[in-house]
Amino acid sequence: MTNTIIANQRLYNQHISANPFMQPVDVLDWLGAVQSQDFASAKWAIGLRLQNATDTSVEQDFNAGQILRTHVLRPTWHFVAPADIRWLLALSAPRVHAINALYYRRLELDQDILSRSLTIIIQALQGGRQLTRDELQAVLEQAGIPAATEMRLIYILMYAELEGIICSGARRGKQFTYALLDECVPPTRPLEQDEAAARLALRYFLSRGPASLQDFAKWSGLSMATCRAALEAVKSQLQQELIDGQSYWYSGSLPPVNNQTLPAAYLLSIFDEFICSYKDRSAMVAEAYARNLNAMGNALTAIIVVDGQVIGTWKRVLKKDKVQIKTDIFSAVNETGDCAITHAMQRYAAFLKLNLQPE
Repeated sequence: MTNTIIANQRLYNQHISANPFMQPVDVLDWLGAVQSQDFASAKWAIGLRLQNATDTSVEQDFNAGQILRTHVLRPTWHFVAPADIRWLLALSAPRVHAINALYYRRLELDQDILSRSLTIIIQALQGGRQLTRDELQAVLEQAGIPAATEMRLIYILMYAELEGIICSGARRGKQFTYALLDECVPPTRPLEQDEAAARLALRYFLSRGPASLQDFAKWSGLSMATCRAALEAVKSQLQQELIDGQSYWYSGSLPPVNNQTLPAAYLLSIFDEFICSYKDRSAMVAEAYARNLNAMGNALTAIIVVDGQVIGTWKRVLKKDKVQIKTDIFSAVNETGDCAITHAMQRYAAFLKLNLQPE
């Protein structure tokens, strides 16, 4: 299996290059979670994997609670499906709390303050109320919980998310709101930790394979021991291939990817799962650029992929009824590749329901 095959199989398995889904929640059911700290880009990460999606239609599903946004897996926001949010939080919250512990101490957020904050937040949101971050800050301060500094408030709210108390509500204009998780999602059967880890591992390798154990550990944020045990529990449902001394795991039920049949180019969002799902990105990025991505920890810019390879970056400039897409191509492409990039730009403009303005 060559790097080109690995990269194109990942595009296929992530439903970027083939078999688009119908609804945003279908994307999350398959991928498990989609990184979403940059909200606008994360909507496109979902839209890219859907048939005929628009920015408006994805946001409508978000506002309706069909997809949720919370801190889970690693200390960052992810889109998750309502059916998955509880077991994902139960699995990953202890690890994220451990990572956050230093900040809790620095911000003088001891267990008493955090517990009192949860009680206050629950009382403020009961009955279907959805409040913005500023409104919750005012509620906390009125109840005697100082939350004036931005970081202190962020960690109080993240703690409430990780404890399964709050999740995303509908947007109010451009502002995000919080709602009570219990009022948004019915109770679900709790999973034992090993069952939850195995479920996450199977979903990861089916949707993102070929991938390594190290890739799964980096993406999930779980300990290597937990990841190893989870892979052991599901490996009978996967196919394995040893490449340059590294074991790669993936679904054996999907047809092999023929590179010539795939759409050639994609504009991927900041933090798209095609990049952020892997510790080792060398199959998709030339060595010089892979070092930069690894040093940053994530793709901190939107990338252009042609034939499975990262060949440049892009950014948008929004105007009244147009979008201009500026590109920085660092790896030469032929005329066919140029045409494919233009098609990818047109697809993104259609997602925004704007006309594409030439650069």
